[in-house]
Amino acid sequence: MAMTTFKRIIKGGFLNFKRSGIISWAAVLVVTITLSVITTIILLQAVLHFSLNQIKDKVDVTIYFTIGASEEKIMTLKSSLEKLPEVATVSYTSAEEALRIFRERHQSDYPTIQALDEIGDNPLGAYLNIKAKEVSQYEDIANFMKSDNSLTPGGESIVDKVNYHQNKLVIDRLNNIIGGAQRLGFILTLLSVIITVIVTFNTIRLTIFIAKEEIGVMRLVGASKMHVRGPFMIEGVIYGVVATMITLVLFLPVTAWLGRSMTNFLGINMYDYYLSSFFQIFAILLLSGIILGVISSWLAIRKYLKK
Repeated sequence: MAMTTFKRIIKGGFLNFKRSGIISWAAVLVVTITLSVITTIILLQAVLHFSLNQIKDKVDVTIYFTIGASEEKIMTLKSSLEKLPEVATVSYTSAEEALRIFRERHQSDYPTIQALDEIGDNPLGAYLNIKAKEVSQYEDIANFMKSDNSLTPGGESIVDKVNYHQNKLVIDRLNNIIGGAQRLGFILTLLSVIITVIVTFNTIRLTIFIAKEEIGVMRLVGASKMHVRGPFMIEGVIYGVVATMITLVLFLPVTAWLGRSMTNFLGINMYDYYLSSFFQIFAILLLSGIILGVISSWLAIRKYLKK
């Protein structure tokens, strides 16, 4: 009996969708626009997080030591840093290696190389390159270096400079941009959801008006509220499912074009990302579309059944 009722409710939902014709497709269009906004925000966040991770990989803290600093003291500091839970890796570059790298980097800059040859002695000091596990942990590492007594053996500091503050400024700015973009995405999604609920609500109300005589007969013969409400909620589900399929199909050529022509600019192949995340995106869109449709339908029929 329950299965028969459920089948009738589903059949009624499809009949309502078909009977409403262009009205139903107008509701599908609005839900599709909302799901397109959600998909766009998902893709933009992928680009932003990819860019952030790329910069995170390049960000580090470098401690430049004074010329002639004791290697023993430098290695002692290196051991202390490696024991910190915030530190991922610490690499040591000797003064001789630093000079070799500098010469290779400026091998086409004849005046610079000539100046080095004229100086004779190595003007560069050794340095430690530190990578933290998280960007937010660099400040803790910097505070450790400020308080560590091994930096000042015999009252004289062996550190020439630390480049923490320059890199911190870049990361903070990027985090602010991403935070702003996420807030903007949330606002756009919220506005789209509100508009979709309103339009779908009114569409369902119009469908109810078209079928008001049929609903009146159902209520007169003692049909339960769920039996009356069910077909319209199924209709809302259909809106969400159809809109999800349309959105997924629309973004295939869009991401394919972005993958061909915008990969260098975006830093990520959007088409490859879309395909690799297809099932996650599908699940998010399908769930969002069904929820939007069901809530709109439930609100509309609830108001009608109260009369």
